[in-house]
Amino acid sequence: MQRLYFLTPDLPTTVNVAHELTDLGLTDKEVHVTGRDWLKLKEHGINCATLLQTSDVAHAAVRGLLFGIPLGCVLGVVVYYFLGDGFTNAGIATTIIGMGIFGGLFGIWTSTMVGVSVHDVKVDKYEDEIEHGAYLMMVDVPNERESMVYTAIHRHHPEVIIDKVTPEERRHHCGTDI
Repeated sequence: MQRLYFLTPDLPTTVNVAHELTDLGLTDKEVHVTGRDWLKLKEHGINCATLLQTSDVAHAAVRGLLFGIPLGCVLGVVVYYFLGDGFTNAGIATTIIGMGIFGGLFGIWTSTMVGVSVHDVKVDKYEDEIEHGAYLMMVDVPNERESMVYTAIHRHHPEVIIDKVTPEERRHHCGTDI
């Protein structure tokens, strides 16, 4: 699955592109639109983007889980060494597993609190255009249909900017760019 971003200049173009995507077989679950005037989008039956599509909350939750579980397990080992005189082997395992689960849940919770405030990489890139009345469509398409969707939309709407996240943008956005 690939996410394409369509920057449309105005509401009529956005509505036309959304209808063309529906004609191409894409559903509301695959097309999300963000813009300054989301009420007009709703009036035209366009699926508005939520925090899940416009922020880094999903990636943040995964990162929180990946860091929280090992840190929770380490905390379980520390608890065992400080309070471990009365533990049985089952108690040791339960403590470490329990603290790993707690660490994972705590990591998800804290990371999503931060992730909600961080925009998706393309929402950040096109923030000025969105503030001036443009709309950003996030379209999830299967890899094998990407070029067909791209060609169909670009043929009918050459004014639409079609973009996708590059590996460099992803690394920079996640803070791993050196």
